[in-house]
Amino acid sequence: QVQLVESGGGLVQAGGSLRLSCAASGIIFSINAMNWYRQAPGKQRELVARITSGGSTNYADSVKGRFTISRDNAKNTVYLQMNSLKPEDTADYYCKSERTTGGVTRSYWGRGTQVTVSP
Repeated sequence: QVQLVESGGGLVQAGGSLRLSCAASGIIFSINAMNWYRQAPGKQRELVARITSGGSTNYADSVKGRFTISRDNAKNTVYLQMNSLKPEDTADYYCKSERTTGGVTRSYWGRGTQVTVSP
């Protein structure tokens, strides 16, 4: 049974920092790309950051220079360090695992953690 469990969300003032964690089980974590998405009220879910199995990263333009994604394969955990938070970062944050084998992609989602940034 695959489980992705996010933690670390909360309420923070603008300019503050939070570190989100996503602990995975039931998958071979090291060979999965890991992603952080977010969904603000009334908006579509959007990709925030991605880290491949090899450690390459990419970010949404809106978070470049403020957010850092990292992974610890020994702990089966992916992190999202969020600095200089803005009210517009307020959203539910979700992690997603992704593995493509033979042209078939398997992905799993966590249930999310809420981040609220006050002005």
